[in-house]
Amino acid sequence: MSIPFFDPARAADTQWPSIRKRVDRVLETCRFVNGPLVRELEEAVQERTGARHAVAVASGSDALVILLKAAGVGAGDNVVVPCFSFFASASAVVHAGATPRFADVDPVTYNLDPACLEAAVDERTAAVMPVHLFRQLADMGPILETAARHGVRVIEDSAEAVGMTWRGRHAGLLGLGGVLSFFPSKTLGAAGDAGMILTGSDGLAARCRLLRNHGQDDAEPYVWHVPGFNSRVDDLQAAVLLGRLETLDEAIERRAALAARYDRRLAALAGLVAVPRTRPDPEATTVDYVYVIEAERRDRLVEHLDARGIGTEVYYPLPLHLQPCFAGLGHRAGDFPVAERASARTVALPLYPELTEEEVDQVCTQIEAFYRSRP
Repeated sequence: MSIPFFDPARAADTQWPSIRKRVDRVLETCRFVNGPLVRELEEAVQERTGARHAVAVASGSDALVILLKAAGVGAGDNVVVPCFSFFASASAVVHAGATPRFADVDPVTYNLDPACLEAAVDERTAAVMPVHLFRQLADMGPILETAARHGVRVIEDSAEAVGMTWRGRHAGLLGLGGVLSFFPSKTLGAAGDAGMILTGSDGLAARCRLLRNHGQDDAEPYVWHVPGFNSRVDDLQAAVLLGRLETLDEAIERRAALAARYDRRLAALAGLVAVPRTRPDPEATTVDYVYVIEAERRDRLVEHLDARGIGTEVYYPLPLHLQPCFAGLGHRAGDFPVAERASARTVALPLYPELTEEEVDQVCTQIEAFYRSRP
């Protein structure tokens, strides 16, 4: 038995025909970087999300840094960030010149807890960065209300949230701006790194376009307006993403069906395994990017599955406030108990459109076997 956590080869086999024609076009025109297919991708993402502006950049991490800097966040500022998230949520704040101010998360969704946000905002807070994690949006109603009351900007780390909406608006468009990551394992994944900034602000989008290209306007070469970054997108990645956009709805539906199968199979292990839970909100849509469970004796379960060829991923084994690089902020174990509990108990199981129902059943059978042998 071998069930990888993520298997890009399967996706390549099924999606290559729709991608090949665009790859051939790139090779024929030799427009490799920030060229016409990148413009097509930006337009396609605008249409898909309803964004007024979509600015392609080299990765989701770069998108966060550029968006923060374009929004004027910098030295002397802090940005409230949930401490249970991928590292880039906090490192982007540092690269923008500001300081992350950590807050705890909701125990059901793992997203920023609005009550903890309220307690974290102070006179130096320039922005709050809710992270839309795993399968659902943060609780944006109270987050937006708190931010407005304190006069701080909302910049969404919506890297995982393609397809998620609230009140008919796509993730990343609920505050000043947001980002998408196209890392290969994402719901919409490239064949390498790529990302996108989403915003409704003309001025913010213009600043992001300058910053992604060394501070140079695309229409005015060799005139640098600000010190920027080399964060352009390769047209080959745009070719891949345009092809995969054609089947995105089907991929989202398939992920939902597989997640529901996991739910049904694992229901008998209640008390040992907690399946993903959704915050009730009829105005929000969910997308199953990863299938994250909480498990008793999580690390032993991971060893059991690994020994049987089943891949898993621990999200996240050490919360951000306890990472060595943030030791100078003075946090200790126990400061954010919900995030620390999640870090000790959560693990993601294989979930991608090419996974079969039989493989989901095999994963669940092995989880059941682990708990039968170690009650």
